[in-house]
Amino acid sequence: MKTRTIAVLVAAALGAACTTDPYTGQQKMSNTAGGALLGAAAGAGLGLLAGGNDRRNALIGAGVGALAGGAVGAYMDNQEAQLRTQLQGTGVSVTREGNRIILNMPSNITFPTDQDSVMPAFYPTLNSVALVLKKYNQTLIDVNGHTDSTGSEQYNLDLSRRRAQSVASYLSAQGVDGRRFAINGFGKSDPIASNATEAGRAQNRRVEIYLTPIT
Repeated sequence: MKTRTIAVLVAAALGAACTTDPYTGQQKMSNTAGGALLGAAAGAGLGLLAGGNDRRNALIGAGVGALAGGAVGAYMDNQEAQLRTQLQGTGVSVTREGNRIILNMPSNITFPTDQDSVMPAFYPTLNSVALVLKKYNQTLIDVNGHTDSTGSEQYNLDLSRRRAQSVASYLSAQGVDGRRFAINGFGKSDPIASNATEAGRAQNRRVEIYLTPIT
């Protein structure tokens, strides 16, 4: 499991070394950035071997500082304020739960129907998210995919994970440290509205990003 996790981190680091053309969706890698990020990924792997599958230990081991005391709340306040400014009018909601921030990205503005590739029209919104996440690098990023109840359980699990992976990969390609990510697909298991109506099903089809401070 540790080896598999390190391989995922190396792949994420490679993604972070790429830049994406917002019009064509093509990615290009800088040799310098790629080499540097592979070295960082190796450092993250050592952190995981020392402390288990723990992104916090990996990041702290790589030199990302932890937050403490009253600094946590102020840090998350500032991050929340900038996210709200950047995401105003985009259709992405920003919710605060204690010291955790949740971004809710409805699938109707993020993905084509039944697809897992981010719509080009959504690139600018994700670019805005990436700008804030790069500035506030002392947060862990959980990207969680969800679907409605239509279709089989396995299909929904796969689709929800692929969508979460697409969002995380895009953010990594914009320079967000791939070691910060955890990617989860929940399928239809965690609805936020009734699946008995189309309006409810539309709310359930979403990708959520949870931002948690490193403490």
